[in-house]
Amino acid sequence: MKTLSIINLKGGVAKTISSVNMAHILAAVHGYKVLLIDNDKQGNASKILNRHNYSRPGVAEIMTDRKVDMNKVIQKTDYEGLDIVTANMTLLKANLEVLLDQQRPQQIRFKKALEQVAEGYDFCIIDNAPDINISTINALVASDDVMIPVTIDDFALDGLAELKEQIDNTREDLNPNLTLKGCFVTQFDSSNEADRQGEEYLRSMEEYPVFETHIRRTPKMKPSTFAREPIILYSSRCGAAQDYKKLVEEYLKN
Repeated sequence: MKTLSIINLKGGVAKTISSVNMAHILAAVHGYKVLLIDNDKQGNASKILNRHNYSRPGVAEIMTDRKVDMNKVIQKTDYEGLDIVTANMTLLKANLEVLLDQQRPQQIRFKKALEQVAEGYDFCIIDNAPDINISTINALVASDDVMIPVTIDDFALDGLAELKEQIDNTREDLNPNLTLKGCFVTQFDSSNEADRQGEEYLRSMEEYPVFETHIRRTPKMKPSTFAREPIILYSSRCGAAQDYKKLVEEYLKN
């Protein structure tokens, strides 16, 4: 099982939308068995896939239960080949509990949990919170790859250096196989000179690899979240739907 973390310390960069749509495309278009992990207490990925709840165990239990049973944590979605581990506000308390727990290793709980189900999936996509907390560190320790969604604005590079440092530290201390696959630009407007120049500037920065594919801004994206549908089902012909398919193909080739 290949595990991919999608993360940015800046909010509003289409992190969750990217996680959900990439996971769905891997399953629906490429036929892979995919596990999506919602690692954000806001639970937006869980909401988009109509699985947000407080009655079922989820990421919080992965963090706190010594003998968590992943078969009880994982839920089916409405889409063949795509399962989910949900999140809600209990993750906030769970992260605090982990930090206070000196009896068990704190950073490898995701990794140990995913080992239970690694044979049953081709890919695991982790949608991370815009923060470096203990569950985010767990995600990086458990991941093979990292992708960073970026929007082009005056604050586009905010937090990138800190995030790269955290990725480098995790690789050095806890996960030598962790690879930063690159940044990808979201909400791109080709008619906007600032977007074009900003993307060009990002590509000029040697420390941050950048995917060739960018995700175009589309008026269909926001209503797709209200409809609780992946974009290739809500509007298969829109630019963002085509771009996410291209992005997944580019990732698979790297």
